Amino acid sequence: MSQHHLDVIIVGGGHNGLVAAGYLARAGRRVRVLERLDHVGGAAVSAHAFDGVDARLSRYSYLVSLLPRRIVDDLGARIHLVRRRYSSYTPDPETGGRTGLLIGPESTFAAVGAADDAAPFADFYRRCGTVTRRLWPTLLEPLATRSQMRAAVADDAGWQMMVDEPIGHAITRAVRSDLVRGVMATDALIGTFARMGDPTLVQNICMLYHLMGGGTGDWDVPVGGMGAVSAALAAAAAGFGAEIVTDADVYAVTPDGEVRYRHGDEDRRVTAERVLANVTPAVLARLLGDTEPDLTPGAQVKVNLLLRRLPRLRDESVTAEQAFGGTFHINETFGQLDSAYTQAAAGHIPDPLPCEIYCHSLADPTILSTALRESGAATLTVFGLHTPHSLMRSQPPERLRDALTSAALASLNSVLAEPVQDVLAQDANGRPCLEVKTTADLQETLGMTHGHIFHGALQWPFAEDDEPLHSPAQRWGVATPYERILLCGSGSRRGGAVSGIGGHNAAMAVLQT
Repeated sequence: MSQHHLDVIIVGGGHNGLVAAGYLARAGRRVRVLERLDHVGGAAVSAHAFDGVDARLSRYSYLVSLLPRRIVDDLGARIHLVRRRYSSYTPDPETGGRTGLLIGPESTFAAVGAADDAAPFADFYRRCGTVTRRLWPTLLEPLATRSQMRAAVADDAGWQMMVDEPIGHAITRAVRSDLVRGVMATDALIGTFARMGDPTLVQNICMLYHLMGGGTGDWDVPVGGMGAVSAALAAAAAGFGAEIVTDADVYAVTPDGEVRYRHGDEDRRVTAERVLANVTPAVLARLLGDTEPDLTPGAQVKVNLLLRRLPRLRDESVTAEQAFGGTFHINETFGQLDSAYTQAAAGHIPDPLPCEIYCHSLADPTILSTALRESGAATLTVFGLHTPHSLMRSQPPERLRDALTSAALASLNSVLAEPVQDVLAQDANGRPCLEVKTTADLQETLGMTHGHIFHGALQWPFAEDDEPLHSPAQRWGVATPYERILLCGSGSRRGGAVSGIGGHNAAMAVLQT
């Protein structure tokens, strides 16, 4: 078994590991990234998902909000993001989608009988902004305490509604329409299985992260797809001298910095001053031989589609480009979200399934070949909420996959003028261009424990007042029980989503040691 000694070993070549590698290699550290798969990027990848079809879909993660421009500039990564023209469109389920709420340059609150909610809706987000704008720049700094952060925000009412009480209370006080309340609530529930009044406030933390990106909460489209983001970060890290090894299956880590992995037919051993874990905390515990923590399960399903054209809508007052140009909410009223939670908690797939759609190709057609663009083809990503990993126990995986697919398509079709199946493209073998990714797929393929897209429940982006902040790892929110082992992925204190923040903060902790 060959052995080498390096400054830093990074276990996992997802985007956070690549960010950490870039910063550390730029600082002159000898860095090796070990990735189990034959490519880097983790969940931030693009793929030709359909045989013989030249479309590069963002297979897992799909939008960018929390990636600070500072990280991109520091590493010289060639990442280009574009803004969507519209924020969202929400067909009204009470009219079968014949009317709907468009939010953007021309908002249409009156179309769903909610004209009086327009001003308080805007006021609610202005108040949220007093918190998020102050929190955003601290994500690339050592952790502040709760008291320090509250004083810095200097808006007790905003802090109260976003941090101290269930965010559902503030939403229901702000607006009256069940549909408008639902539009507001979804940001608290993406990838988080909770009620809006949950006293644990996990929904508040989720909403905070969804509204915090850039201080504004804008979610942008990565040009070239998510794979372009990871490729740019990998190129930056390699350019600074980081070594990136794929097909490297790490099977053991020791607290003193030894890492064992298989590469080809050879078992290899490497030691380092620091080991950064770009895997879930449960996977890290398994590698260390420790008891695995009981991480919160994931709760979503993702359906990727390629269409011959965008489907027709029942609402004739909006164009397909307007409706699909932002986030398209389906069966996500406040009441429907609560009912869906109740059904899922009882072990049933919600009916109707709350979903939201994103159309990458409208904002960035470069992911399609010239022929597909000229034909009018479009990509759709359908993201279903309240489908917890516990449903995997209810029936065999393939049967559940089929049931979740049917639920997502039925929910979508409930507000369309034609079944989406009628406009599905076909691959080279005549099969419909549709793929489904469940929590089981995320666990099996990407090693995301219980399929949780955030590597477990998100945490507040500040420390509690009595929390120890003695070491650099503690101050940067990347500590483990072992001094030489640090978290650097979504499971770190300010991880979650495609942000690079976990990788940046782990690198800073190493450089300050």
